Amino acid sequence: MQLYLIRHPRPAVAEGVCYGRSDLGLAEDAGHCAEALRPLLPGNAPLWSSPLRRCLELARALHAEPRVDARLAEMDFGAWEMRRWDDIPRHEIDAWAADPVGYAPPGGESPAGIRARVALLLRELPDTAVVVAHGGVLRACAAELAGVEEWHTLRFDYGAVSLIEDGRLVWQNRVHAI
Repeated sequence: MQLYLIRHPRPAVAEGVCYGRSDLGLAEDAGHCAEALRPLLPGNAPLWSSPLRRCLELARALHAEPRVDARLAEMDFGAWEMRRWDDIPRHEIDAWAADPVGYAPPGGESPAGIRARVALLLRELPDTAVVVAHGGVLRACAAELAGVEEWHTLRFDYGAVSLIEDGRLVWQNRVHAI
């Protein structure tokens, strides 16, 4: 299997704000990002996208018929959504740091929950596919397909593509220079 993982471009949100499932627009041009990434992608591969606007704008710039799947939405941070990280109670942040995969913010979901829903989608994908999604979702893909043990610590850059091929994270965070 070849899975091309693309994180959406930088969202239009203030620095230091927890925004997970919130449906934000982009601070960068999706068309420009698509032109930069296109040479790194297989030309005829089907593309799946998160339904959130920051992914869907790029997906539509990359593919005439992206397939939208709610399982690719970012983690729901519940009561933390759209709050400044500095305003979230310290004991809640500490609880998350103590269990970075299993902890769910109040009213939200855990990274383990993301991984479970993403795993269901991955079983349905063809041998070659492109996914436009969010950092948490892409980390879950790497855990499921490449067996990355410390998956919750991986970093996927905005507007960049990574490749998982035959059970290995082959390359990460590439952007073609125009």
